[in-house]
Formats: sequence, structure tokens, C-alpha cells
Amino acid sequence: MTHDSSASPLIFGGTAQSPRAALPTLPPLALYIHIPWCVRKCPYCDFNSHTASPVLPEEEYVDALLADLDQDLHAVYGRELSSIFFGGGTPSLFSAEALGRLLKGVEQRIPFASDIEITLEANPGTFEQEKFVAYRALGINRLSIGIQSFQEEKLKALGRIHNGDEAVRAAGMARQAGFDNFNLDLMHGLPDQSLDDALNDLRQAIALKPTHLSWYQLTLEPNTVFWNQPPTLPEDDTLWDIQEAGQALLAEHGYAQYEVSAYAQPGRPARHNLNYWSFGDFIGIGAGAHGKLSHPDGRIVRTWKTRLPKDYLNPAKSFKAGEKALTNDELPFDFLMNALRLTEGVESRLYPERTGLPLESLAEGRREAEQSGLLQVEPSRLAATERGQLFLNDLLQTFLS
Repeated sequence: MTHDSSASPLIFGGTAQSPRAALPTLPPLALYIHIPWCVRKCPYCDFNSHTASPVLPEEEYVDALLADLDQDLHAVYGRELSSIFFGGGTPSLFSAEALGRLLKGVEQRIPFASDIEITLEANPGTFEQEKFVAYRALGINRLSIGIQSFQEEKLKALGRIHNGDEAVRAAGMARQAGFDNFNLDLMHGLPDQSLDDALNDLRQAIALKPTHLSWYQLTLEPNTVFWNQPPTLPEDDTLWDIQEAGQALLAEHGYAQYEVSAYAQPGRPARHNLNYWSFGDFIGIGAGAHGKLSHPDGRIVRTWKTRLPKDYLNPAKSFKAGEKALTNDELPFDFLMNALRLTEGVESRLYPERTGLPLESLAEGRREAEQSGLLQVEPSRLAATERGQLFLNDLLQTFLS
């Protein structure tokens, strides 16, 4: 369903707003490609992933992805892709031949930026040296490896299919395959995890010298096994100790925190994710993929695709499950929910550039957030204070109607 933005003034945070202006320039454009199959569904995972059959429908799925992309092309004509991200599921279950045909088809439809970042998610249990050399030859130039932990009992509790040794070998194989830019995904706050357990995992990850680390706390999400059968998680005091000690350790080794759970070596933040957080545009193709596209007339539309692979592959069903045009009163929160995740925030000018709304539309919420010590008092930037980063939900609440 689509909700058109109203032309009449709206109230947001107590401030009357003018009708939205046309966007002066369109933001960078990215592509997210969802491959929904895994060897086994993890008990904590709430992503749209499904246990793979012995033979994956690679050819049919690539055909469907390109047909899906064709239906979005009218909205991005004349633009180029700054990044591509293969997410899942486990995209590394697909062969290099299938991904190569897909990338070729995408490039025939939308030109690639000369310095495009192309990331593939992979799990240690699916690493094969020859396959990853072939991925690198396709132009995939960044990997995101789902480690989660190096400790056997923790991996078993999380339902992972790899062990600690395989996790270590995966990083080495990535380098040998020619990937000089890769992320390791690591979780903390795991079942029965101590401070020492968490820091040992982090030290092991740092020793593998990834250019980027995603280090985030395990949360129990609805519609997961862990939600229905909760494991014993560390107490809040232990979680706080892990967070403080872990951040200090990462900083000591040159990993700067640039987002709530993202740490990178200098010059190595994930460009694709930075585009999300700075309210850039992205096409989403694949089962359950989400997208967000800005239009020159000021409309900003979020889309989502059919979730079940069997429905996505059914020619009688539509790829698109729904869409929603963001209204003037929804845009400020939507923008800030992303931008304030960045530890340095964004330049204030980005708000009118990306939303078409005047900066004054944030005035009342901004004053309240500054007075409560959650938002930096800095006219040229929209950025949370250290306290605001810790209480991000409270900060965002000040910008709700």
C-alpha cells in the first residue's frame, strides 16, 4: 500500500512543517541481494532464512533476481551503483558461476561505479578455497564472515555448523583468495558467557587482522527458537563490563567505532552500511528484501519483497509484497533512526538534502534532546552524545510526534 505525503502543513515535535521540497540531488544508490538459504537455521536468527535442500535452485533464483531488478529499473534510470551486498541466509552456498551470471546481468542493467564495493556474506562452514578465489575473480572485493564465537561450547549453543578452528582458517583462506578487505561478525552476551570468554573471542578475532569487526550483543528476537526457549544470558552488570572492556580493547588495536556495533581500521568502514545509515538509496531484490528509493519530486518510497522462496520463485506471484511512501511526519524519525546510529552522526545539511524537509522541522525535538544531554549542541552536525549513544531509544523518542 502507498501513502502519499500530504500537501498541508504537518506537526512534528510541535513544529509546523511546509510541504516537502523536491530533492536537490539524489543520494548514492546501492543494491542489496538476498539469498535466503542456510545449511541450518540458527536458534537466535530472525532473518528471512530457510534450510537449504541438497540442490539449490540457483538458475531459477538468478533468473528471478534479474526479473525482480527489471521491475525496479524505471526508478533508478541514469544512476550508478556505489555498492552491492549479498546477504542471507548464506550467499556463499551459491556457486561462483551463478553469482557471476547475476553480477553480469546487474551490470548490464545499472552501471557500476569505478570503485564499487561488492560484499558477500559467508560462513566458515561453507568456505572452500577454490570457490573463494573464483568469487574474488568476479569482482567481489569484500567478505563478511559470520564467526559469532571461536569457543566450541558457545558455537554449539548458537547452533553454528562450524568450529573454532574452521573460523580461524576461514580468515586465512579469505586472505589467500585475494581479499584484503573483510569483516568478522562476532557476538557477545552469549549464553553463560563470562567477561574473560567475551574478551578471548575478541582477542582471537583481532589476531586475524580483519579490516572491520561487527561486534554486537545477542538479543532474543520474536519468532526464534531462543525467544520461545530462552537460554541463560549474562546479567546486566556482566554485559556492561563486556561492552566497556571490549570497546577499550578494540580501540587499543586501532579499530575505531563508527556505528553502534561497527568497528573499522582507518579508511575501512563498510561503505554499503554507511549508505544505509546516512539515508542513502538502495534497491532490494530477493526473497524478503527491503529497498528505499528517493525520487526527484521528493517522494521517498520503501518497498519489501515476497518472503517465502517458493512464492518468490512462483511466476504467478508478484515479487513485490508491498510499498509505502514516507509521509512528512514519518521522515524525521526515519532519517534520525539511521543517522544517529553513527558515532559521529551526520552533517546537518544532509537532513534537508535527503528528506526535502527544512532543518527547522527538527527544532523542537533538537532543543529537548540537547537539554537532556542526549544530542550534541553542534549546529553543523546531528550527532548523539556518548550518553545519547547509550540511550539511543530515549534520544529517538524526543523526535516522535
